[in-house]
Amino acid sequence: MPRYRLLALDVDGTLVNSRHELTGRTRDALLHARAQGIEIVLATGRRYSRALPLVEPLELNVPLITASGALVKRAADHQTLFRARFMPGALERCLEAVAGDGYEAVLYADTYDEGFDFYHRGSEFPRGELVEFFRKNEGFGRLWPELMTRPPDEIFGGFVMGTHEEMLRLAERLHQRVPDSFYLHVLRSPRYRGFMCEIAPAGVSKWTAVRRMADQWGIATEEICAVGDDVNDIPMIEAAGLGIAMGNARPEVKAVAQRIAPDHDEDGLVQVVDWLLR
Repeated sequence: MPRYRLLALDVDGTLVNSRHELTGRTRDALLHARAQGIEIVLATGRRYSRALPLVEPLELNVPLITASGALVKRAADHQTLFRARFMPGALERCLEAVAGDGYEAVLYADTYDEGFDFYHRGSEFPRGELVEFFRKNEGFGRLWPELMTRPPDEIFGGFVMGTHEEMLRLAERLHQRVPDSFYLHVLRSPRYRGFMCEIAPAGVSKWTAVRRMADQWGIATEEICAVGDDVNDIPMIEAAGLGIAMGNARPEVKAVAQRIAPDHDEDGLVQVVDWLLR
């Protein structure tokens, strides 16, 4: 096996278990990998504020890839290193289509230093899935009544929430109405019962962010190992020198992986580190 210099890890379903815990075994294995010269990078769909608490226990001193590659920040001082941008008018056309189908969007902004990181319209009677989201993210949002027609300038991504079937249909309709303008994927965060149709500018993914960082460090694609479990991990699992799916991964993720690690509730990353260092 060639030497791998960079290990890109998804968070939910990969780094943390089903109870949202970073176990001692997984943490120790990753610290051992770092001691052996492998850089650890988190590439997550989480917002920056939700990924940040994992930096200290893993002793990371590298940028955080958040929002599925749309925002990369340095945790030490919260400096933004990359923020994705929509083509002029693209987000407005997308929101028009979303509203036309009867949905509300939540939009991400690079405003962590201001004490919040997403905007919402403040609908009086949001869908049940969004009620849960707002309840679990109280204090992290900012009201913007004209969100669906005049979104703020600094938006780099967002999502719509509903059932799995609803979000799959919405993603297909958005592809048809506004083709080639967005990177769309439908997934479910373990924190919520609803599914998200995540919206990012075209050409943005976890892999594009990982590859951008690797270029800066002089790391070749074949020296990168990427591990994940959901559909937004597929680009980096397919492209990396070694792509690994967790045992709990979705079938379409396992289908593109070169190896399958044990389940995240079985500290599957311990096995991954063993493969890389063996």
